[in-house]
Amino acid sequence: MNDFSSFARTATPAAEVLSVSALARSVRDLLEHRFPLVWVAGEISNLTLARSGHWYFSLKDDNAQVRCVMFRHRAQYLDWQPREGMHVEARALVTLYEPRGDFQLNVEFMRQAGQGALYEAFLRLRDKLAAEGLFDPALKRELPSFPRTVGVVTSLQAAALRDVLTVLARRNPSISVIVYPTSVQGEGAPEEIVAALRTASRRNEVDALILCRGGGSIEDLWAFNNEAVARAIRACPMPVVCGVGHETDVTIADLAADRRAPTPTAAAEMLSPEREVLLAQLARLAHSLGRSMRRTLESRMQQVDYLAKRLIHPARQLQTQQLMLEQLRSRLLHATARHIERLEWQTRSLMERSCRALPNIGALHARVNELMRRVATASGNTLAARAARVEHLARALAHLDPRAVLARGYSIVTDEQGRIVRDAAALARGDALRIAFARGEAKARVEETRGE
Repeated sequence: MNDFSSFARTATPAAEVLSVSALARSVRDLLEHRFPLVWVAGEISNLTLARSGHWYFSLKDDNAQVRCVMFRHRAQYLDWQPREGMHVEARALVTLYEPRGDFQLNVEFMRQAGQGALYEAFLRLRDKLAAEGLFDPALKRELPSFPRTVGVVTSLQAAALRDVLTVLARRNPSISVIVYPTSVQGEGAPEEIVAALRTASRRNEVDALILCRGGGSIEDLWAFNNEAVARAIRACPMPVVCGVGHETDVTIADLAADRRAPTPTAAAEMLSPEREVLLAQLARLAHSLGRSMRRTLESRMQQVDYLAKRLIHPARQLQTQQLMLEQLRSRLLHATARHIERLEWQTRSLMERSCRALPNIGALHARVNELMRRVATASGNTLAARAARVEHLARALAHLDPRAVLARGYSIVTDEQGRIVRDAAALARGDALRIAFARGEAKARVEETRGE
């Protein structure tokens, strides 16, 4: 006995001994990783609808059965009620319920048996249209930010229509709605949906379309898994929002539409910007615009004041130049007088020195005459040069006189504010003008402007 115990301890190390919890957890992890989501077909038995909203049942066939659970957050999306003996197809995760060590399926979605063929047809059509590029994201059109009119393609008796109209009226009552009635279920429904979409395309009277209906089984939604419907959606000139069924329902129409909404209500919300939000945004933009305009106006006013200080009127400029000319003339006369006085003083000084020295009176007299002649010549030349300079400055000043320009046939054009007009591009048809001539002035109004 002791030998056997010793053998057991050496043959099974302590590190390899698992607890029941660890074993159950390992088996669960193995099952969940080995088997991803799978479809399982079978008959419902031992169905229990718990008060918590969870569903407990078994799926069985002729040879085996397996426990199943469908939690409330999954079961609420089914639009049909399971019953004992019903044949179903369940999409489930293979797992292990650890507390009891029970092998079970966590069901995520369930459909009635016979829908598998429809689903296969859905997959074939989806793959075909995807290969053609019909679902290409590049083809998706942007929804209008502020639609004026929204079209709704659905049944007049559908609850989805009431939901859409209620949401649009609540969020933005200014949006107009045009309904294009059609059947959304049963034989002939795809053709009616195509006809309604073509009518909306032909009239082209809405900014966007909502294609919608409430939830249902795959058979109920089969009209939206139609190739002609998908192509009619892509042929619409306006963007299309598809809100068909519940969040878990995906149809060919959803894939072809420019936007897929999980519900008809969500589709209406996509196309109806909330009025209060828009008003608040508009108020913020108006405030920002006003502030920007005030800053721009203040800056322009400061610039005008600065330019006004630098601007000198032609009359004032002429007066300044005339004053400068008078100053130059006065300085010239004073300089000439001083120069003559200096020459006269030199002449008298020479005559006195000549008299004191008693030189040759005749030679001195000739010398004096020569000096006086030179003085007279120099004075005349200086006066002539200064006079010519003064005359030149007077002529230059006369050229600057606007009256001289006007006398040559030119005129001065000013606007209503008295600003001189230099560019025809600054004028607009109907502007009032004032034209000054050499004699008098006239008023005119712009009929036409031309560039250079």
